[in-house]
Amino acid sequence: MTDSNDGERARLELLLGIMHEHGLDALTLRVDGLTYELVRREAGPEVVPAVAAPAAAPSEAPAAASSARPRGAGVQRVASPLVGVFYRAGAPDAPPFVQVGDRVDVGQVVCIIEAMKMMNEITTDYAGVVTHIGPENGALVTVDEDLLWIEP
Repeated sequence: MTDSNDGERARLELLLGIMHEHGLDALTLRVDGLTYELVRREAGPEVVPAVAAPAAAPSEAPAAASSARPRGAGVQRVASPLVGVFYRAGAPDAPPFVQVGDRVDVGQVVCIIEAMKMMNEITTDYAGVVTHIGPENGALVTVDEDLLWIEP
């Protein structure tokens, strides 16, 4: 089993190296029935193979952690269920589904994520007021990335 894991790790490190070398933000590769989908986060560090990545200095870690999710008590997050492109509106000339300060209801469409040329409407499981919208319109988002926050 270790040989299989070592092979997968080597394959991932190779793909990460290709992304770094060519300045790619995303890479999807299908090999032998497996799909590898790698995405560089905009706010994150440069994408490099894990073996070659330098360790973060201890003084850098607390600052990054404190600015990661400044939310108040009771604020619910709507997170991306998939990797794709975030859109605030249904069409380029349409108004956004929601804006900061808007009241939303359970089941309301709050954005669209385009993945593999499919438009996926993202709805909220919470009712309340939108207090924060994270990604810019047209930005690439990853699984579990905060899309917006809703305060009850």
